[in-house]
Amino acid sequence: MTLARAALVCLSLTPGLAAAGELDIQPVTDGVWAIVGEMAQRSPENLGNNATFGLVVTGAGAVLVDPGGSWKGAEALHGAIRTVTDRPVAYVIDTGGQDHRWLGNGYWQARGATVIASAPALADQADRASMQMTALATLLGDGLEGTEPAQADIVFQDSYTLEFGGLSFRIVHPGPAHTPGDSFVWVPDKATVFTGDIVYVGRLLGVGPQSSIKDWPAAFEAIAALDPAHVVPGHGPATTLDRTRAETYDYLVNLRSQIAALIEEGGGIMEAPQVDQSAFAHLEQFDSLAGRNAQTAFEQMEWE
Repeated sequence: MTLARAALVCLSLTPGLAAAGELDIQPVTDGVWAIVGEMAQRSPENLGNNATFGLVVTGAGAVLVDPGGSWKGAEALHGAIRTVTDRPVAYVIDTGGQDHRWLGNGYWQARGATVIASAPALADQADRASMQMTALATLLGDGLEGTEPAQADIVFQDSYTLEFGGLSFRIVHPGPAHTPGDSFVWVPDKATVFTGDIVYVGRLLGVGPQSSIKDWPAAFEAIAALDPAHVVPGHGPATTLDRTRAETYDYLVNLRSQIAALIEEGGGIMEAPQVDQSAFAHLEQFDSLAGRNAQTAFEQMEWE
């Protein structure tokens, strides 16, 4: 291992040490890495890569889980990949409709990669492409240069199995979660699951207008049923199933319980931010997201 590679690994095992915009390479298991971006907002420094991406390297080439948040973001991701392999990225899997889950597609397609996504993700991408590009133009500035929305080459409805390099990649859309088309990628021979935005670790998840507070817990349960040894979340470092349950599933269950009680008591949406989410206050972005999450949950649950 070179000194540069050793430094990258050291940083990846010490969350929070990386400078803004840096992608940390975290070894997960043999031939598998998590590429961990920062947890803050999209910025010119991170090029929209404020998320975690996955990489599996085989003898036939590499499979990338999520392409990066812009053309330049994909280029930066490619630079990180080159620190662990010189094999080409043959397949890219979009795990949802969030910008960093698909707006880097064009970069990889220009290099011969085949992109795979669920049909609900494609629909969500099409619905929100203009809004995402407008927002990124403000947030990234010149960092958005070269980015054009480009959708997947292979589209599936509920599940798709990619056989590549002696491994099976089972891509499953369990239903809506953070976005309508969220999928996870299960690699049984590596006992590893890549969750996309179904799982957040180290920072509070975001419940947005495109999210489903009703269905998200069931999407998590579909992942948990696999009993993976390694979980690569959509945000944060690779970790254990127990930690993902504590920081994603338990948060969703608590939020639903708190909002249900508020509705039962006749409370209104303006009171929603005051429900008790304090058990999760240690997570990054809590102060900026907890109140909004509660109000969005109220809006959706009021009509369940």
